Amino acid sequence: MNYLDFEKDLETLDKNLEQLQNPFESSGISRIDNNEINSLEQKIQTKLDEIYLNLDGWKKTKIARHMDRPRSKFYIDKIFNNFQIISGDRLFSEDESVIVGFAKINNHSVLVIGQEKGTDTQTRLQRNFGMMRPEGYRKCIRVMKLAENFNIPIITFVDTPGAYPGKGAEERGQAEAIAQSINCCLSLKVPIITIVIGEGGSGGAIALATSNKVMMLEHSIYSVISPEGCASILWKDATKSKEAAESMQITAQNLFEYKIIDEIIEEPKGGAHRYPEITADIMKAKISDHLSIYKSMQPEEVIRERKEKFKNISKNLPTDVNIITSIQKDSLKNIFQNNKKFIFIGIVLLLLLLLLLR
Repeated sequence: MNYLDFEKDLETLDKNLEQLQNPFESSGISRIDNNEINSLEQKIQTKLDEIYLNLDGWKKTKIARHMDRPRSKFYIDKIFNNFQIISGDRLFSEDESVIVGFAKINNHSVLVIGQEKGTDTQTRLQRNFGMMRPEGYRKCIRVMKLAENFNIPIITFVDTPGAYPGKGAEERGQAEAIAQSINCCLSLKVPIITIVIGEGGSGGAIALATSNKVMMLEHSIYSVISPEGCASILWKDATKSKEAAESMQITAQNLFEYKIIDEIIEEPKGGAHRYPEITADIMKAKISDHLSIYKSMQPEEVIRERKEKFKNISKNLPTDVNIITSIQKDSLKNIFQNNKKFIFIGIVLLLLLLLLLR
C-alpha cells in the first residue's frame, strides 16, 4: 500500500503488524504473539481515528487522488453483474477514458458509465488519466439515449481531473460535446444516479453528473477547478494549493451543507483505498435503495425533480457569496439612481438613431 505524507505513523504501525502476523519471515522469531497483535491493531485504529477525523480540504484532495483508490472499473466489476461494454461514438473513435455498458444489479437492468483513470502507468496512459475527449462524451450521449428508449436507469461514476484540454479535443468540439452531454442528462426521462468516487473536476465531471441524485464518497472532492489551477489564477502561485483547497470548499461535507450534492457515502475508517471491498458493498446498497425509489416514479416526475434540483442550487450558497450578490445588486441600483438623467438621454438618442437608420 502507498501512504500519504500525513500517514507516515500509520505506515510504521502497519509494517510492525505485518511482521508480527508473519513471524517466520523474520529471523529469530518463531511464534505469533496474539496479545501484542491485538494491542497493535488497537493502536492502528486509534491512529486512523486521529488522522481521518481531522482532515482538511487539502488532505481530502490527496486522498481523493490516492493512487490506490478504487477506480470505476473496480466498482463496476464488484457491484454489477453481466456487464456488457459499449464502444465508440459512431463519429470519430473510441475513448477509453470512460467505460460504458449495460449491466444488472439485483436483477434490474442499468446503464453504467464510469470515468476511468487507470491503476498503473500503462493503464493511466491508455485511459488518458480519466480525462475524456469529445468522442467520449458523444459515446455517452449515444448510449444514454439508447437507455432512455428502453426505460433503463443510468448510473454514473465520476472520477476525473477534468475534460482533456488538448488541441485535438478542442478542434473536435470539446466544449460543445460537454454542453450536449449536460443537455442530454437534463432531458432524459429515466433517472440518473451519480457517485463522485474520487476527483470530480470541472465541466468534465458535470457533463456526467447532471443527475437526479448526486452522491459523493466521504473523502472525494468536486469543484469547477483544481486547487492548483485556482491558486495559479488567484495568487499566480501553484504552491498555494492548500489555501485554495480550503477556500474553495470542495469536500463532500461542504457541498452537502450547501445542498449541491444529495448524499455522502461513508467510507470505512482509513478510506476506500484501505478497504475497497467494504466500500463497494456500501455503495451497492445505496444504489439499490435509490433505484427502488425511482422505480415507482413517472418520467415527468423524474425530469421535473432533476431540473428543480439544479434550478435551486444557488439558493443554498455560502453566506459570503450571497452578500457579494446583494452588494452587486445594490451597486447597480445606486448607479441607476445617480445617473438616471444620463441614462434617459442615452435611450432617447438611441431611439432617434434607430429611426434615422430606418
